[in-house]
Amino acid sequence: MKIIDQVIKNIASPDEKIKALAQERLDSLTKPLGSVGRLEELAKQICAITGKENPYLKNKVIFTLAADHGVTEEGVSPYPKEVTAQMVYNFLNGGAGINVLAKHVGARVVVVDIGVAADLKADPRLVVKKIAYGTKNMAKGPAMSREEAIKAIEAGKEIFEEEFKRGVDIAGTGEMGIGNTTSATCLAACFTGRRVDELTGRGAGLDDKGLKEKIEVIKRALELNKPNVKDPIDVLSKVGGFEICGLAGIILASAARRTPVVIDGFISGAAALAAFHIEPKVKEYMIAAHQSVERGHKAILEHIGLRPLLELDLRLGEGTGGALAIGLADASIKILTEMATFESANVSEKNK
Repeated sequence: MKIIDQVIKNIASPDEKIKALAQERLDSLTKPLGSVGRLEELAKQICAITGKENPYLKNKVIFTLAADHGVTEEGVSPYPKEVTAQMVYNFLNGGAGINVLAKHVGARVVVVDIGVAADLKADPRLVVKKIAYGTKNMAKGPAMSREEAIKAIEAGKEIFEEEFKRGVDIAGTGEMGIGNTTSATCLAACFTGRRVDELTGRGAGLDDKGLKEKIEVIKRALELNKPNVKDPIDVLSKVGGFEICGLAGIILASAARRTPVVIDGFISGAAALAAFHIEPKVKEYMIAAHQSVERGHKAILEHIGLRPLLELDLRLGEGTGGALAIGLADASIKILTEMATFESANVSEKNK
């Protein structure tokens, strides 16, 4: 925990003075006050996070972490767990949705094996931080040990720090893991206090029977493991996933490095929820990309107090919604820094 504690210690509050200066600049631009809406709020948040009046989002990085879940033994997904490893190869070969959208917004994708239940072929494009070959079946006992949960969070921090050396101006979170909506729903139920049946969605496409069975599996896992909501590490170890823990570490590390972090969908939201309960100050560094069609995602965003930028009925994961939102973040900064002022453009201002 020493590494995690040090990261938390390094998380400062965003710079309100810089935020005020950004507001002054926005008000001087050749447009009616507040007319660019959410983009203005986004630009101010990024300025406050980075402590820069004129930030430049050159290095856009999306971290896509892959891991398997033992609870797939309970039939909570219509897809076999082998798809996790297969999709990792797809990411590396540039054929997945995240590859397309990351390229569209000029972001690089960092693909990480943090707990895939297979030995993947060595590839210089793959970051290997494997904690174990997937979690254990949470319906029969804890998903992982407390030590493994801490190690996975620390791995997330290491992943971010290694990439930070290359340059990270804005980060995005993404994941891949068959069965991970079950884990995310468990975390949402623990931290928000909402009922399991209110939070559970169809994941990768369960039918009505499968959804009912998934709800029962989640209830059983929570009753058996009894996660202590006052101890976020305990919750993560009992019903979390390695990729979720890793993403929580990335979110904490981003905040410690004054880097805005764009949160993707339901799984990334569960990681953000855990990070928020570990250290509430990280909320100010988070940008909610979108609201997923997964029922639990809305509850997570409401609990943290985040307002999503988009609502596009997305449920793909991988960081795809995050990529789209990074494009909006970039646009917001360009409005702030490239748009002319009334004075520079010699345009008359509003009559007072």
